[in-house]
Amino acid sequence: MAGVVQAIYVTAKGGEPMVKVDAVRAVADGGLEGDRYMTRTGYWTNIDECQVTLIEGEILDQIVSDSGVKVGDGEHRRNIVTRGIKLETLAGRKFSVGEAVMIFDRPRPPCGYIQTITEKGMTKALGGMRGGICARVLTSGVIKPSDSVALVETS
Repeated sequence: MAGVVQAIYVTAKGGEPMVKVDAVRAVADGGLEGDRYMTRTGYWTNIDECQVTLIEGEILDQIVSDSGVKVGDGEHRRNIVTRGIKLETLAGRKFSVGEAVMIFDRPRPPCGYIQTITEKGMTKALGGMRGGICARVLTSGVIKPSDSVALVETS
């Protein structure tokens, strides 16, 4: 079971548009360089801490097809868009994303705040398991589009 990174988004401030980047460094016990969650700024609380967020590109395609809600350019407010891997299968497991190693933290349902900075219907569109996952960074490394996303075998 392996997938690929389709796109990467970060934003330095809560409420600001997500910016698509060509590469990002994941930092152990921190998050992604240049992202609001690493610096703990913006719309953030200790209860809601999420070092890195991932979402399936296939789900974004389905959202656009089913509802017309715009999620194609970072409006989903998630850091890493994947293809070819069901993220819920990573529950409780370590996985690599490019050079970095992460561990599944929990599902990432959307909050009501997201549609105040995007568009009406975004919270519903990302509801349930469609909202992606949160992960913690265990091993630092660079992540780029087309990098693999795969389980890390443990001995």
